[in-house]
Amino acid sequence: MIAMLFAAGLGTRFKPWTDKHPKALAIVNGKTLLQRNIEYLQKYDITDVVVNVHHFADQVIDTIEKNDGWGSTVTISDESDELLDTGGGLLKAKHLLFRDTILTLNVDILTEINLKHFLAHHQQENSLITVAVSERETSRYLLFNKYDRLIGWRNKITNETKIVIEAKDIFEKAYSGLAIFQPEALDLITLRGKFSLIDAYLQLAPQNKIAAYDHTGEPLIDVGKPESVAKAEQMFA
Repeated sequence: MIAMLFAAGLGTRFKPWTDKHPKALAIVNGKTLLQRNIEYLQKYDITDVVVNVHHFADQVIDTIEKNDGWGSTVTISDESDELLDTGGGLLKAKHLLFRDTILTLNVDILTEINLKHFLAHHQQENSLITVAVSERETSRYLLFNKYDRLIGWRNKITNETKIVIEAKDIFEKAYSGLAIFQPEALDLITLRGKFSLIDAYLQLAPQNKIAAYDHTGEPLIDVGKPESVAKAEQMFA
């Protein structure tokens, strides 16, 4: 399995740090978010990692080079010219990802999801994409039917709802920012330019199985704001 680590974002919620640095280099207990995620992947023998860059791209590249990728083979997908969001970023990096199962994750998410179990579930479900989800409060939810197949998306603040497969019973689950893709999924995405992975999921879901992997109970935190660092430091030594 190869990993795509999304590290290109502007980190607007993480100001003032991101006025002079990329969020990927924010520190939690002496280690950057980037290093922590690369070391997390290494625990599961995932040592081929593609990292996309945009905001202060040179700082991210310099840090990776100075640390020799922390022992992993790290390839850069350069979005300096145009920030493409997660979906567009994944497609731009397509030529770097081989024809292998792909794990995508966000650099500002720290977690202890068991990736061995996650992959086994993906294979058992025989799905095109499997998304990691949990039972927690958030402002936006992925929607699933009783078979844990993705059918839509909902914003709880605006009440905007997108249903792409009709279902009698609908279950809300919070997306954890990790997903496993079969390589052919990238050939089926017809969106272009700047778009999110959520947009891609909704485009693919009617004709392709996108399954849920519920990891409720396993540690996960979105280090999206400066005040979340203290909580992350309590969770991750």
